[in-house]
Amino acid sequence: MKLTQEELDILNGSKGETMAKVMKTLVMYGDAFGATEMVPVSSKMGHLVTSFGLGVMKPVYDLMDKLIEGGAISGQKFSVDPKPLDPKVPSNFLKNFVFNKFMYSVQNSYDAQLAKLGLVDKNAYTCTCYMDEVGNKPNKGEVLSWAESSAVVYANSVLGARCNRNSGIIELFGSIVGRVPYFGLLTDEGRKATWIVKVNTSKKPEAQILGSAIGMKVMEDVPYIIGLDKFLGTKLDGDTCAYLKDFGAATASNGAVGLYHIANLTPEAVEQGEALIAEGAKVYEIDDAELERVKANYPVMWKDKNAKPSLCFVGCPHLSLAQLNEWTANVVAGLKKNGLKKVSVPTVFTCAPGVKEKFEKTPAAKQLADAGVVLSYICPLMYMNNPLAKKEPVITNSNKLRTYTTARYYTSDEILGIITKEVK
Repeated sequence: MKLTQEELDILNGSKGETMAKVMKTLVMYGDAFGATEMVPVSSKMGHLVTSFGLGVMKPVYDLMDKLIEGGAISGQKFSVDPKPLDPKVPSNFLKNFVFNKFMYSVQNSYDAQLAKLGLVDKNAYTCTCYMDEVGNKPNKGEVLSWAESSAVVYANSVLGARCNRNSGIIELFGSIVGRVPYFGLLTDEGRKATWIVKVNTSKKPEAQILGSAIGMKVMEDVPYIIGLDKFLGTKLDGDTCAYLKDFGAATASNGAVGLYHIANLTPEAVEQGEALIAEGAKVYEIDDAELERVKANYPVMWKDKNAKPSLCFVGCPHLSLAQLNEWTANVVAGLKKNGLKKVSVPTVFTCAPGVKEKFEKTPAAKQLADAGVVLSYICPLMYMNNPLAKKEPVITNSNKLRTYTTARYYTSDEILGIITKEVK
């Protein structure tokens, strides 16, 4: 890898031993992927994936202390993934005991480390850091040092920024030094599509299932999607961006997609069209039957497949303000239609703290609370990592949560039907 004189100086200790080790790690990371050089991180903020204070991650906390002691503080402020715990989320004594004594036992001290390293503020714990209410929305073409697969794929695809699917800690190192290795999705060549996906469905496909189908098919490759604009239109408005948020999270978790292009819609596809398609690209056609096949093959991990749901999570990734308002209106209407006052399954909607703060100032917040729904900033996935939670029949409309936990997937319409009717 070719380094500038400034980068060589850092590597050789001009900014101290700790910073030299950070740079050496980034150089080794780049060498492993054939990077030709380092490039500056040009976004105003970073984003870290590791937000949870798991007691077993002692090497991480030791590393954070060494970074702080060595003055290797992040060169840019950052947001971080959601917190794992919220006392408002339904739980019990045993689950809370496991959470607090065995799992997230060092959460408070880890939060303090993040604050010293460059966490922008207390409301910056979310997987949807690009929401207006959070303030970490990069511009087109900016180079990022982020982790969190759903945030990276959104930034690359919907916003046209440039970021690789970095691991935890590596993304922090990039923010500390202000440089990242130049390879993969940072390069023009790496952003070309090696798959053409033709959407031939009779109606607008469920975002979570379409994303799942594409992710499992193309894995880490870049797809160019034709036909979806027929349902989404050609403007990146609020509804479309919310759809792409959920769609992208499914491609990234059910596969390893870090970037997708949608004909006539996403920035690079609008500018370059089919010039983005690499020579020899494979073709994948999706119709109604294919989506049904994909959904039908999701495994049900419950011990009793006919069990009554004990908990429902909506919002993985975190919901937007518009989605919160829509879900609230639908829940209220569904309960009224079925003669109920409260949801029949304990239900948690999750969103960024900033979104929650704004929503709670609206009349819809009381309607949601009166319906018995808990509004939280939690990470559902971190909650479900509790061994006791894994044994429970939890339902969700998130393909990401389904993939990483024992939660059972239902479409949004199915979820709404379940929680607003008597469950027998």
